[in-house]
Amino acid sequence: MAVKIRRPILVGGIGLSFGLWMLDLVQDSVAEIGEWGILGTITIATVIWLFGRKTSPKVEYSSVSLPVDEKAVEQAIAQVETAINQLETEADDLDTVTPLRQQVTHLTPELERAEIQLVVTGGKGFGKTTLRQVLESNWISQQQHSLSLQETPALFVSSDTRVEAEGTAQEIALADTPILTNALRSDLVLFVTAGDLTDTEFQTLKQLRAANLRTILVFNKQDQYLPTERATILEHLRKQVAEILAAEDVVGISASPAPVKVRQHQPDASVKEWLEPQSPALTFLCERLSQILIQEGQQLVWATTIRKAELIKAETKTALNQLKRHRALPVIEQCQWIAAAAAFANPVPALDLLATGAVSVQLVAELGEIYQQKFSLQQAQAAAKTLGSLMLKLGLVELSTQTISSILKSNTFTYVAGGALQGVSAAYLTRLAGLSLIEYFQEQEKSTNTPTEQPFNLERLGQKLQQVFQQNQRQLFLQSFVKQAVGHLMPESPQSKFASSQPLASGDCH
Repeated sequence: MAVKIRRPILVGGIGLSFGLWMLDLVQDSVAEIGEWGILGTITIATVIWLFGRKTSPKVEYSSVSLPVDEKAVEQAIAQVETAINQLETEADDLDTVTPLRQQVTHLTPELERAEIQLVVTGGKGFGKTTLRQVLESNWISQQQHSLSLQETPALFVSSDTRVEAEGTAQEIALADTPILTNALRSDLVLFVTAGDLTDTEFQTLKQLRAANLRTILVFNKQDQYLPTERATILEHLRKQVAEILAAEDVVGISASPAPVKVRQHQPDASVKEWLEPQSPALTFLCERLSQILIQEGQQLVWATTIRKAELIKAETKTALNQLKRHRALPVIEQCQWIAAAAAFANPVPALDLLATGAVSVQLVAELGEIYQQKFSLQQAQAAAKTLGSLMLKLGLVELSTQTISSILKSNTFTYVAGGALQGVSAAYLTRLAGLSLIEYFQEQEKSTNTPTEQPFNLERLGQKLQQVFQQNQRQLFLQSFVKQAVGHLMPESPQSKFASSQPLASGDCH
Protein backbone atom coordinates (compact mmCIF):
# COMPACT_ATOMS: atom_id res chain seq x y z
CA MET A 1 0.00 0.00 0.00
CA ALA A 2 1.53 3.30 -1.08
CA VAL A 3 2.19 5.96 1.52
CA LYS A 4 0.70 9.31 0.57
CA ILE A 5 2.97 12.12 1.69
CA ARG A 6 1.35 15.48 2.37
CA ARG A 7 3.67 18.22 3.58
CA PRO A 8 1.86 21.48 4.23
CA ILE A 9 3.83 21.91 7.48
CA LEU A 10 7.16 21.36 5.77
CA VAL A 11 6.45 23.56 2.76
CA GLY A 12 4.99 26.32 4.90
CA GLY A 13 7.76 26.25 7.49
CA ILE A 14 10.71 26.14 5.11
CA GLY A 15 9.10 28.55 2.70
CA LEU A 16 8.44 30.98 5.51
CA SER A 17 12.02 30.67 6.79
CA PHE A 18 13.52 31.47 3.41
CA GLY A 19 10.99 34.22 2.86
CA LEU A 20 12.03 35.84 6.11
CA TRP A 21 15.68 35.48 5.10
CA MET A 22 15.03 37.31 1.84
CA LEU A 23 13.10 39.99 3.71
CA ASP A 24 16.04 40.32 6.06
CA LEU A 25 18.40 40.82 3.14
CA VAL A 26 16.19 43.53 1.68
CA GLN A 27 15.68 45.40 4.93
CA ASP A 28 19.17 44.67 6.23
CA SER A 29 17.77 44.29 9.73
CA VAL A 30 18.07 41.10 11.69
CA ALA A 31 16.39 42.68 14.69
CA GLU A 32 12.98 42.19 13.12
CA ILE A 33 13.36 38.42 12.85
CA GLY A 34 11.82 37.77 16.27
CA GLU A 35 8.59 39.46 15.28
CA TRP A 36 8.34 37.50 12.06
CA GLY A 37 9.31 34.33 13.95
CA ILE A 38 6.16 34.71 16.06
CA LEU A 39 4.10 35.07 12.91
CA GLY A 40 5.76 31.96 11.50
CA THR A 41 4.97 29.96 14.60
CA ILE A 42 1.31 30.93 14.39
CA THR A 43 1.24 29.97 10.72
CA ILE A 44 2.78 26.56 11.36
CA ALA A 45 0.44 25.87 14.28
CA THR A 46 -2.53 26.61 12.03
CA VAL A 47 -1.26 24.19 9.39
CA ILE A 48 -0.69 21.51 12.06
CA TRP A 49 -4.29 21.92 13.19
CA LEU A 50 -5.57 21.52 9.64
CA PHE A 51 -3.33 18.51 9.08
CA GLY A 52 -4.27 16.89 12.37
CA ARG A 53 -7.95 16.91 11.48
CA LYS A 54 -7.24 14.51 8.60
CA THR A 55 -5.16 12.03 10.58
CA SER A 56 -6.36 8.43 10.35
CA PRO A 57 -7.92 6.95 13.49
CA LYS A 58 -5.67 4.76 15.58
CA VAL A 59 -6.29 1.03 15.63
CA GLU A 60 -6.01 -0.04 19.25
CA TYR A 61 -4.78 -3.45 20.34
CA SER A 62 -5.89 -3.79 23.91
CA SER A 63 -5.71 -6.69 26.30
CA VAL A 64 -7.02 -6.34 29.83
CA SER A 65 -6.77 -8.85 32.66
CA LEU A 66 -9.87 -11.00 32.40
CA PRO A 67 -11.08 -14.07 34.29
CA VAL A 68 -9.81 -17.27 32.71
CA ASP A 69 -12.99 -18.68 31.23
CA GLU A 70 -14.37 -19.57 27.83
CA LYS A 71 -15.49 -16.01 27.19
CA ALA A 72 -11.97 -14.73 27.81
CA VAL A 73 -10.65 -17.22 25.25
CA GLU A 74 -13.16 -16.05 22.67
CA GLN A 75 -12.13 -12.45 23.26
CA ALA A 76 -8.44 -13.35 22.87
CA ILE A 77 -9.14 -15.10 19.56
CA ALA A 78 -11.15 -12.09 18.38
CA GLN A 79 -8.20 -9.80 19.18
CA VAL A 80 -5.89 -11.99 17.11
CA GLU A 81 -8.27 -11.86 14.18
CA THR A 82 -8.43 -8.06 14.48
CA ALA A 83 -4.64 -7.84 14.38
CA ILE A 84 -4.45 -10.15 11.35
CA ASN A 85 -7.12 -8.13 9.57
CA GLN A 86 -5.05 -5.00 10.16
CA LEU A 87 -1.95 -6.71 8.75
CA GLU A 88 -3.92 -7.89 5.74
CA THR A 89 -5.09 -4.33 5.11
CA GLU A 90 -1.52 -2.99 5.25
CA ALA A 91 0.28 -5.86 3.47
CA ASP A 92 0.78 -6.00 -0.28
CA ASP A 93 0.59 -9.80 -0.37
CA LEU A 94 -0.83 -12.65 1.69
CA ASP A 95 2.36 -14.69 2.13
CA THR A 96 2.63 -13.54 5.74
CA VAL A 97 -1.08 -13.41 6.52
CA THR A 98 -2.08 -16.90 5.38
CA PRO A 99 0.10 -18.87 7.87
CA LEU A 100 -1.14 -16.69 10.71
CA ARG A 101 -4.76 -17.36 9.81
CA GLN A 102 -4.01 -21.06 9.71
CA GLN A 103 -2.65 -20.89 13.24
CA VAL A 104 -5.81 -19.14 14.41
CA THR A 105 -7.98 -21.97 13.06
CA HIS A 106 -6.34 -24.33 15.57
CA LEU A 107 -7.28 -22.20 18.59
CA THR A 108 -11.00 -22.97 18.80
CA PRO A 109 -10.53 -26.78 18.86
CA GLU A 110 -8.17 -26.19 21.80
CA LEU A 111 -11.21 -25.47 23.97
CA GLU A 112 -12.25 -29.12 23.73
CA ARG A 113 -8.79 -30.52 24.46
CA ALA A 114 -8.88 -33.17 27.19
CA GLU A 115 -5.16 -33.77 27.60
CA ILE A 116 -3.31 -31.66 30.15
CA GLN A 117 0.23 -30.78 29.09
CA LEU A 118 2.92 -30.45 31.76
CA VAL A 119 6.52 -29.37 31.25
CA VAL A 120 9.60 -29.61 33.47
CA THR A 121 12.15 -26.79 33.17
CA GLY A 122 15.00 -25.21 35.10
CA GLY A 123 18.75 -24.84 35.17
CA LYS A 124 21.36 -27.43 34.29
CA GLY A 125 22.06 -30.23 36.74
CA PHE A 126 18.98 -29.72 38.93
CA GLY A 127 17.42 -33.14 38.25
CA LYS A 128 14.81 -32.31 35.60
CA THR A 129 15.21 -35.54 33.65
CA THR A 130 15.05 -37.73 36.76
CA LEU A 131 11.95 -35.92 38.00
CA ARG A 132 10.21 -36.38 34.66
CA GLN A 133 11.05 -40.09 34.59
CA VAL A 134 9.84 -40.68 38.14
CA LEU A 135 6.56 -38.86 37.50
CA GLU A 136 5.98 -40.80 34.30
CA SER A 137 6.57 -44.15 35.97
CA ASN A 138 4.94 -43.63 39.36
CA TRP A 139 2.36 -40.85 39.11
CA ILE A 140 0.93 -40.23 35.64
CA SER A 141 -0.43 -43.76 35.29
CA GLN A 142 -2.48 -43.30 38.47
CA GLN A 143 -4.26 -40.14 37.28
CA GLN A 144 -7.73 -39.99 35.78
CA HIS A 145 -6.80 -37.11 33.48
CA SER A 146 -5.04 -37.67 30.19
CA LEU A 147 -1.58 -36.20 30.77
CA SER A 148 1.57 -35.54 28.78
CA LEU A 149 4.88 -34.60 30.38
CA GLN A 150 7.76 -32.96 28.54
CA GLU A 151 11.12 -31.53 29.50
CA THR A 152 12.78 -28.40 28.10
CA PRO A 153 16.51 -28.13 27.49
CA ALA A 154 18.37 -26.62 30.43
CA LEU A 155 17.96 -22.90 30.96
CA PHE A 156 20.86 -20.49 31.58
CA VAL A 157 23.34 -22.80 29.85
CA SER A 158 25.45 -19.83 28.76
CA SER A 159 26.86 -19.68 32.29
CA ASP A 160 29.08 -22.32 33.84
CA THR A 161 27.93 -21.69 37.38
CA ARG A 162 24.89 -20.25 39.11
CA VAL A 163 27.03 -17.29 40.21
CA GLU A 164 27.87 -16.49 36.60
CA ALA A 165 24.24 -16.96 35.63
CA GLU A 166 23.40 -14.17 38.04
CA GLY A 167 25.24 -11.72 35.81
CA THR A 168 23.20 -12.64 32.73
CA ALA A 169 19.81 -11.93 34.29
CA GLN A 170 19.24 -8.85 32.17
CA GLU A 171 19.98 -10.75 28.96
CA ILE A 172 17.05 -13.14 29.34
CA ALA A 173 13.86 -12.11 27.57
CA LEU A 174 10.92 -14.49 27.69
CA ALA A 175 9.51 -13.54 24.30
CA ASP A 176 12.88 -14.09 22.61
CA THR A 177 13.76 -17.38 24.32
CA PRO A 178 12.53 -20.39 22.27
CA ILE A 179 12.77 -22.72 25.29
CA LEU A 180 10.46 -20.57 27.37
CA THR A 181 8.20 -19.82 24.42
CA ASN A 182 7.59 -23.56 24.14
CA ALA A 183 6.87 -23.65 27.86
CA LEU A 184 4.16 -21.04 27.30
CA ARG A 185 2.32 -23.55 25.15
CA SER A 186 2.03 -25.95 28.09
CA ASP A 187 -0.67 -25.93 30.75
CA LEU A 188 1.51 -26.24 33.85
CA VAL A 189 5.22 -25.75 34.50
CA LEU A 190 7.37 -27.48 37.09
CA PHE A 191 10.25 -25.04 37.62
CA VAL A 192 13.08 -26.99 39.25
CA THR A 193 15.80 -25.50 41.43
CA ALA A 194 18.26 -26.97 43.92
CA GLY A 195 18.51 -24.21 46.49
CA ASP A 196 17.95 -20.48 46.84
CA LEU A 197 16.92 -18.75 43.62
CA THR A 198 19.37 -16.62 41.69
CA ASP A 199 18.06 -13.35 40.32
CA THR A 200 18.03 -14.93 36.86
CA GLU A 201 15.75 -17.72 38.05
CA PHE A 202 13.51 -15.32 39.95
CA GLN A 203 13.08 -13.02 36.94
CA THR A 204 12.23 -16.01 34.76
CA LEU A 205 9.61 -17.15 37.26
CA LYS A 206 8.09 -13.66 37.25
CA GLN A 207 7.85 -13.73 33.47
CA LEU A 208 6.17 -17.11 33.49
CA ARG A 209 3.61 -15.93 36.01
CA ALA A 210 3.13 -12.65 34.16
CA ALA A 211 2.07 -14.77 31.20
CA ASN A 212 -0.53 -16.40 33.50
CA LEU A 213 1.23 -19.75 33.24
CA ARG A 214 0.41 -22.06 36.15
CA THR A 215 3.73 -22.72 37.85
CA ILE A 216 5.01 -24.96 40.64
CA LEU A 217 8.44 -24.20 42.12
CA VAL A 218 10.15 -27.50 42.91
CA PHE A 219 13.04 -27.53 45.39
CA ASN A 220 14.88 -30.71 44.37
CA LYS A 221 17.84 -32.52 45.94
CA GLN A 222 16.71 -31.89 49.50
CA ASP A 223 18.64 -34.98 50.57
CA GLN A 224 21.86 -33.00 50.15
CA TYR A 225 20.93 -30.86 53.15
CA LEU A 226 20.36 -31.55 56.82
CA PRO A 227 16.69 -31.64 57.89
CA THR A 228 16.95 -28.22 59.58
CA GLU A 229 18.60 -26.74 56.48
CA ARG A 230 15.86 -28.13 54.22
CA ALA A 231 13.16 -26.39 56.21
CA THR A 232 15.11 -23.13 56.22
CA ILE A 233 15.70 -23.15 52.46
CA LEU A 234 12.10 -24.09 51.70
CA GLU A 235 10.82 -21.26 53.90
CA HIS A 236 13.20 -18.80 52.27
CA LEU A 237 12.06 -19.87 48.80
CA ARG A 238 8.45 -19.26 49.77
CA LYS A 239 9.33 -15.78 50.99
CA GLN A 240 11.28 -15.05 47.79
CA VAL A 241 8.31 -15.83 45.56
CA ALA A 242 5.52 -14.81 47.91
CA GLU A 243 4.32 -12.11 45.50
CA ILE A 244 3.99 -14.47 42.54
CA LEU A 245 3.37 -17.96 43.96
CA ALA A 246 1.25 -19.32 46.79
CA ALA A 247 3.13 -21.08 49.59
CA GLU A 248 1.57 -24.43 48.67
CA ASP A 249 2.99 -24.07 45.14
CA VAL A 250 6.55 -24.24 46.49
CA VAL A 251 7.36 -27.85 47.37
CA GLY A 252 10.46 -29.78 48.33
CA ILE A 253 11.37 -33.15 46.82
CA SER A 254 14.20 -35.61 46.34
CA ALA A 255 13.73 -37.14 42.89
CA SER A 256 16.85 -39.28 43.19
CA PRO A 257 18.10 -39.28 46.77
CA ALA A 258 21.64 -40.46 47.37
CA PRO A 259 22.04 -43.96 48.86
CA VAL A 260 22.38 -44.08 52.62
CA LYS A 261 25.32 -45.88 54.20
CA VAL A 262 24.06 -48.61 56.53
CA ARG A 263 26.33 -50.06 59.21
CA GLN A 264 25.40 -53.35 60.89
CA HIS A 265 27.26 -54.93 63.77
CA GLN A 266 27.60 -58.69 63.41
CA PRO A 267 27.49 -61.27 66.29
CA ASP A 268 31.20 -61.92 65.83
CA ALA A 269 31.87 -58.20 66.62
CA SER A 270 32.62 -57.38 62.99
CA VAL A 271 30.89 -54.48 61.21
CA LYS A 272 29.17 -54.83 57.86
CA GLU A 273 28.55 -51.68 55.74
CA TRP A 274 26.66 -51.13 52.50
CA LEU A 275 24.86 -48.39 50.56
CA GLU A 276 21.11 -48.75 50.64
CA PRO A 277 19.15 -47.05 47.81
CA GLN A 278 16.44 -44.58 48.81
CA SER A 279 13.04 -44.19 47.25
CA PRO A 280 12.16 -40.86 45.59
CA ALA A 281 10.45 -38.44 47.95
CA LEU A 282 7.75 -36.79 45.82
CA THR A 283 4.71 -37.11 48.05
CA PHE A 284 3.98 -33.40 48.51
CA LEU A 285 4.53 -32.61 44.83
CA CYS A 286 2.27 -35.41 43.62
CA GLU A 287 -0.48 -34.43 46.04
CA ARG A 288 -0.33 -30.81 44.92
CA LEU A 289 -0.36 -31.71 41.22
CA SER A 290 -3.35 -34.00 41.68
CA GLN A 291 -5.22 -31.29 43.54
CA ILE A 292 -4.55 -28.73 40.78
CA LEU A 293 -5.70 -31.10 38.04
CA ILE A 294 -8.99 -31.76 39.83
CA GLN A 295 -9.74 -28.14 40.73
CA GLU A 296 -8.27 -26.25 37.78
CA GLY A 297 -8.06 -28.67 34.85
CA GLN A 298 -10.39 -26.79 32.50
CA GLN A 299 -8.99 -23.38 33.47
CA LEU A 300 -5.49 -24.62 32.61
CA VAL A 301 -6.59 -25.41 29.05
CA TRP A 302 -8.34 -22.05 28.66
CA ALA A 303 -5.32 -20.14 29.94
CA THR A 304 -3.02 -21.96 27.52
CA THR A 305 -5.32 -21.18 24.61
CA ILE A 306 -5.19 -17.50 25.53
CA ARG A 307 -1.38 -17.61 25.68
CA LYS A 308 -1.23 -19.24 22.26
CA ALA A 309 -3.49 -16.51 20.94
CA GLU A 310 -1.18 -13.87 22.43
CA LEU A 311 1.83 -15.49 20.76
CA ILE A 312 0.10 -15.38 17.38
CA LYS A 313 -0.91 -11.77 17.99
CA ALA A 314 2.67 -10.86 18.89
CA GLU A 315 3.90 -12.51 15.69
CA THR A 316 1.29 -10.60 13.72
CA LYS A 317 2.27 -7.27 15.25
CA THR A 318 5.94 -7.96 14.61
CA ALA A 319 5.17 -8.49 10.93
CA LEU A 320 3.08 -5.33 10.90
CA ASN A 321 5.84 -3.31 12.55
CA GLN A 322 8.39 -4.58 10.06
CA LEU A 323 6.12 -3.54 7.23
CA LYS A 324 5.58 -0.08 8.68
CA ARG A 325 9.27 0.36 9.43
CA HIS A 326 10.04 -0.41 5.81
CA ARG A 327 7.71 2.43 4.83
CA ALA A 328 8.90 4.81 7.53
CA LEU A 329 12.63 4.70 6.77
CA PRO A 330 12.30 6.45 3.36
CA VAL A 331 10.25 9.19 5.05
CA ILE A 332 13.04 9.73 7.58
CA GLU A 333 15.66 9.85 4.84
CA GLN A 334 13.66 12.40 2.85
CA CYS A 335 13.16 14.60 5.91
CA GLN A 336 16.80 14.38 6.99
CA TRP A 337 18.06 15.57 3.60
CA ILE A 338 15.50 18.38 3.53
CA ALA A 339 16.63 19.43 7.00
CA ALA A 340 20.25 19.27 5.86
CA ALA A 341 19.56 21.41 2.80
CA ALA A 342 17.59 23.96 4.80
CA ALA A 343 20.31 24.32 7.44
CA PHE A 344 23.08 24.37 4.84
CA ALA A 345 21.49 27.05 2.68
CA ASN A 346 20.07 29.25 5.43
CA PRO A 347 22.75 31.39 7.12
CA VAL A 348 20.50 32.98 9.74
CA PRO A 349 20.40 30.80 12.94
CA ALA A 350 16.92 31.92 13.98
CA LEU A 351 15.46 31.06 10.60
CA ASP A 352 17.49 27.85 10.53
CA LEU A 353 15.68 26.75 13.68
CA LEU A 354 12.34 27.67 12.15
CA ALA A 355 13.02 25.55 9.07
CA THR A 356 14.34 22.51 10.93
CA GLY A 357 11.48 22.83 13.41
CA ALA A 358 9.03 22.56 10.52
CA VAL A 359 10.84 19.44 9.33
CA SER A 360 10.55 17.89 12.80
CA VAL A 361 6.83 18.58 13.04
CA GLN A 362 6.31 17.20 9.54
CA LEU A 363 8.30 14.10 10.46
CA VAL A 364 6.15 13.51 13.53
CA ALA A 365 3.01 13.92 11.45
CA GLU A 366 4.03 11.57 8.63
CA LEU A 367 5.34 8.82 10.88
CA GLY A 368 2.21 9.15 13.00
CA GLU A 369 0.13 8.64 9.87
CA ILE A 370 2.06 5.49 8.94
CA TYR A 371 1.67 4.06 12.44
CA GLN A 372 -1.96 5.21 12.73
CA GLN A 373 -1.27 7.30 15.81
CA LYS A 374 -3.79 10.07 16.29
CA PHE A 375 -2.34 13.30 17.69
CA SER A 376 -3.98 16.38 18.99
CA LEU A 377 -2.44 19.76 18.18
CA GLN A 378 -0.85 19.91 21.64
CA GLN A 379 0.59 16.41 21.35
CA ALA A 380 2.13 17.04 17.94
CA GLN A 381 3.71 20.27 19.14
CA ALA A 382 4.87 18.66 22.38
CA ALA A 383 6.45 15.73 20.54
CA ALA A 384 8.54 17.92 18.25
CA LYS A 385 9.46 20.26 21.10
CA THR A 386 10.36 17.38 23.42
CA LEU A 387 12.61 15.76 20.84
CA GLY A 388 14.52 19.01 20.37
CA SER A 389 14.80 19.86 24.07
CA LEU A 390 15.84 16.32 24.99
CA MET A 391 18.63 16.40 22.42
CA LEU A 392 19.94 19.54 24.06
CA LYS A 393 19.53 18.34 27.64
CA LEU A 394 21.14 14.98 26.96
CA GLY A 395 24.03 16.62 25.17
CA LEU A 396 23.22 14.88 21.90
CA VAL A 397 23.51 18.09 19.87
CA GLU A 398 26.93 18.94 21.30
CA LEU A 399 28.30 15.40 21.06
CA SER A 400 27.08 14.82 17.53
CA THR A 401 28.31 18.23 16.38
CA GLN A 402 31.77 17.58 17.83
CA THR A 403 32.00 14.17 16.21
CA ILE A 404 30.73 15.38 12.84
CA SER A 405 33.05 18.39 13.01
CA SER A 406 36.08 16.16 13.56
CA ILE A 407 35.11 14.05 10.56
CA LEU A 408 34.58 17.13 8.37
CA LYS A 409 37.92 18.61 9.42
CA SER A 410 39.62 15.81 7.52
CA ASN A 411 38.54 17.65 4.39
CA THR A 412 39.48 21.34 4.42
CA PHE A 413 37.25 22.51 1.57
CA THR A 414 34.19 20.84 3.01
CA TYR A 415 34.89 22.12 6.50
CA VAL A 416 35.36 25.75 5.49
CA ALA A 417 32.01 25.64 3.71
CA GLY A 418 30.35 27.11 6.78
CA GLY A 419 26.95 25.50 6.32
CA ALA A 420 28.28 21.96 5.97
CA LEU A 421 28.50 21.32 9.71
CA GLN A 422 25.02 22.72 10.31
CA GLY A 423 23.58 20.75 7.41
CA VAL A 424 25.10 17.40 8.31
CA SER A 425 24.23 17.87 11.99
CA ALA A 426 20.62 18.74 11.11
CA ALA A 427 20.35 15.59 8.98
CA TYR A 428 21.83 13.40 11.70
CA LEU A 429 19.62 14.79 14.46
CA THR A 430 16.55 14.49 12.23
CA ARG A 431 17.44 10.86 11.65
CA LEU A 432 17.76 10.25 15.38
CA ALA A 433 14.37 11.85 15.95
CA GLY A 434 12.75 9.71 13.26
CA LEU A 435 14.25 6.44 14.47
CA SER A 436 13.20 7.27 18.03
CA LEU A 437 9.64 7.81 16.86
CA ILE A 438 9.68 4.47 15.03
CA GLU A 439 10.87 2.65 18.14
CA TYR A 440 8.24 4.41 20.25
CA PHE A 441 5.40 3.69 17.82
CA GLN A 442 6.43 0.05 17.46
CA GLU A 443 6.36 -0.36 21.22
CA GLN A 444 2.86 1.07 21.26
CA GLU A 445 1.82 -1.40 18.55
CA LYS A 446 3.26 -4.33 20.55
CA SER A 447 1.93 -3.27 23.90
CA THR A 448 -1.25 -4.78 25.29
CA ASN A 449 -2.27 -1.91 27.53
CA THR A 450 -5.67 -0.34 27.30
CA PRO A 451 -6.23 3.07 25.72
CA THR A 452 -5.30 5.91 28.06
CA GLU A 453 -6.04 9.60 28.27
CA GLN A 454 -2.38 10.32 27.42
CA PRO A 455 -1.58 8.11 24.41
CA PHE A 456 1.68 9.93 23.68
CA ASN A 457 4.13 9.20 26.51
CA LEU A 458 6.81 11.88 26.27
CA GLU A 459 8.94 10.32 29.00
CA ARG A 460 9.03 7.01 27.15
CA LEU A 461 9.87 8.85 23.93
CA GLY A 462 12.87 10.38 25.69
CA GLN A 463 14.06 6.93 26.74
CA LYS A 464 13.83 5.72 23.16
CA LEU A 465 15.81 8.73 22.01
CA GLN A 466 18.67 7.86 24.35
CA GLN A 467 18.68 4.25 23.17
CA VAL A 468 18.71 5.21 19.50
CA PHE A 469 21.51 7.72 20.07
CA GLN A 470 23.65 5.07 21.76
CA GLN A 471 23.01 2.65 18.91
CA ASN A 472 23.98 5.22 16.27
CA GLN A 473 27.27 6.40 17.75
CA ARG A 474 29.44 3.85 15.96
CA GLN A 475 32.33 5.63 14.26
CA LEU A 476 32.02 3.73 10.99
CA PHE A 477 28.32 4.58 10.76
CA LEU A 478 28.97 8.28 11.41
CA GLN A 479 31.75 8.46 8.83
CA SER A 480 29.52 6.82 6.23
CA PHE A 481 26.63 9.10 7.13
CA VAL A 482 28.75 12.27 6.91
CA LYS A 483 30.06 11.26 3.48
CA GLN A 484 26.59 10.61 2.22
CA ALA A 485 25.29 13.88 3.68
CA VAL A 486 28.06 15.90 2.04
CA GLY A 487 27.22 14.18 -1.24
CA HIS A 488 23.65 15.45 -0.91
CA LEU A 489 24.69 18.97 0.06
CA MET A 490 27.47 19.47 -2.48
CA PRO A 491 27.03 16.90 -5.25
CA GLU A 492 28.95 19.01 -7.79
CA SER A 493 31.78 20.07 -5.48
CA PRO A 494 35.43 19.23 -6.17
CA GLN A 495 35.20 17.06 -3.07
CA SER A 496 33.24 14.39 -4.86
CA LYS A 497 35.69 11.80 -3.63
CA PHE A 498 34.77 12.70 -0.07
CA ALA A 499 31.08 12.37 -0.84
CA SER A 500 31.41 9.16 -2.81
CA SER A 501 30.43 6.21 -0.73
CA GLN A 502 27.94 3.41 -0.77
CA PRO A 503 24.42 4.57 0.18
CA LEU A 504 23.61 4.17 3.84
CA ALA A 505 21.77 0.89 4.22
CA SER A 506 18.52 0.96 6.14
CA GLY A 507 19.83 -1.76 8.43
CA ASP A 508 22.70 0.50 9.55
CA CYS A 509 20.43 2.84 11.42
CA HIS A 510 18.88 0.46 13.95
